[in-house]
Amino acid sequence: MTIDRAALPFVALAALPAIAAALTGWLWIALILLVLPVAVALFFRDPERQSPADRALVLSPADGRVMHAGPARPLEAPPGDWLQVTIFLSVFDVHINRTPVAGRVERVEYVPGTFRAAFRHDSHENERSEIWIDHDGVPVVVRQVVGLLARRVVCRVAPGQQLAAGERIGLMKFGSRMDVFVPPDAVLLVEKGARVRAGETPIARLAAAGSGIDR
Repeated sequence: MTIDRAALPFVALAALPAIAAALTGWLWIALILLVLPVAVALFFRDPERQSPADRALVLSPADGRVMHAGPARPLEAPPGDWLQVTIFLSVFDVHINRTPVAGRVERVEYVPGTFRAAFRHDSHENERSEIWIDHDGVPVVVRQVVGLLARRVVCRVAPGQQLAAGERIGLMKFGSRMDVFVPPDAVLLVEKGARVRAGETPIARLAAAGSGIDR
């Protein structure tokens, strides 16, 4: 398992108390304080994952617990008809995000917003990045949404990029949520309360391709 490069400034900051204690001769205190930078580093852990080969499957983009699985909730979905799966990530979950499907990135949009707790019903108004993916002519939209502690999303994809299912697309720094929107003829495979793993857990199955992306 590796640690994502985004961890470096946070680990360095968390290590300062241990360094200060060591320099003043408080070695035992310094050893105890080393727990903090280790814990911060583990937050940015990046385990390898093996994604299913079935192209019709929509995979979870994040580790966490399903908050909603069903028709898209009013005011949250992009224009049109969608099914929605929303996943809440606690601070103990892996925060590396992965694409739910293979395909071409059509567009990436950053939307400024609030910083409410990610488990709140109105957290869809938080700061977020929205990624549109064309999967064999079928649109799939994934959103990285910040939370009360997660004040920044890191999106590492760009329009025109080709993605493999389960490929890393970025991360969110501390507790947050992710939304996935699929066409209404898809079949959802998870329910509210289910635990999911990024790049491994199927959350939906797509119907035949060919609906295109509504721009």
